[in-house]
Amino acid sequence: MTNYDLIFSLGKKILNGNDITFDEAMALTTIEEADIPMLLGVANKIREKFTGSYVDTCQILNARSGGCSENCKFCAQSVHHDVDVDVYPLMNEDDIIKAAQKAEADHAYRFCVVTSGCGMEGDRDFAKITAAIERIGTETSLQRCCSLGTLQEDHVSALKEAGITRYHHNLETSESYFKEICTSHTYQERIDTIKRVKAADIEVCSGGIIGMGETWRQRIELAFTLKELNVDSIPINVLNPVKGTALENQEKLNPMEILQTFAIFRLILPTKILRYAGGRERNLGELVPLGFLSGINGMLIGNYLTTQGRGADKDIQTVNDLGLKLLEN
Repeated sequence: MTNYDLIFSLGKKILNGNDITFDEAMALTTIEEADIPMLLGVANKIREKFTGSYVDTCQILNARSGGCSENCKFCAQSVHHDVDVDVYPLMNEDDIIKAAQKAEADHAYRFCVVTSGCGMEGDRDFAKITAAIERIGTETSLQRCCSLGTLQEDHVSALKEAGITRYHHNLETSESYFKEICTSHTYQERIDTIKRVKAADIEVCSGGIIGMGETWRQRIELAFTLKELNVDSIPINVLNPVKGTALENQEKLNPMEILQTFAIFRLILPTKILRYAGGRERNLGELVPLGFLSGINGMLIGNYLTTQGRGADKDIQTVNDLGLKLLEN
């Protein structure tokens, strides 16, 4: 079977409501670069059929920065790395609210409060965080999300009561590669948190970072794990190596391979939100708009945790230029 036949036969299979297998997804990783635009077109058609033309926008706030005890090799906020990064305690409640109001003015649909650290077990800031989340619900129309690390059932219940509609907790990579990236906690701990959140009927946002040295097979393993967990939103970051971290010298991915990854994830996860996240500016440059023609239908707008983005205005302009629509509260 030619690459042309493979791409269009699998596209037709998905458009007819069927799933592709792991081996079929792997076959799409071996196509020639000249055939990647065909794959992007098929992914775009699948996105249009199953999720429509709306883009789910989210703005994040690094509400507590640095000092994390975990040793994730990519992370600028880990105490195991010597990185020039802002370190500060939990922002006061009024400043968190101001950041949420700015996100609303920037046309964000969703706002995510993020804190550094492994998780909320024994964390003295947790009550302050839930109080801020409640206020965001009364003082903005934003959908509320947070990213606080691992959670136990009591944390999940408290967040639901505070008004959280989606919880972010990345798997980062496949289980088979995770120990190459982090050894201070286990992959299962991350999966357990996702399952607790899903059991409470809260949506889950979970994805990972590509370009950390993983193989294509490991990238596809991640996508199928997310499918098995029925994750609702999948942020796909592209590694932006930070000087001082263990991955500072990691080689950049080819831009076409990045777009190919987006497209294959769309074929594996046809009904889900695939979210543009960190690293797209550095790794794709002028090709950033092509992500939306590769199956992407969600986006972080504005800045990231420790790095600058393109700016919310430019992100929104890209969506408008492509004839797509913003989700609105």
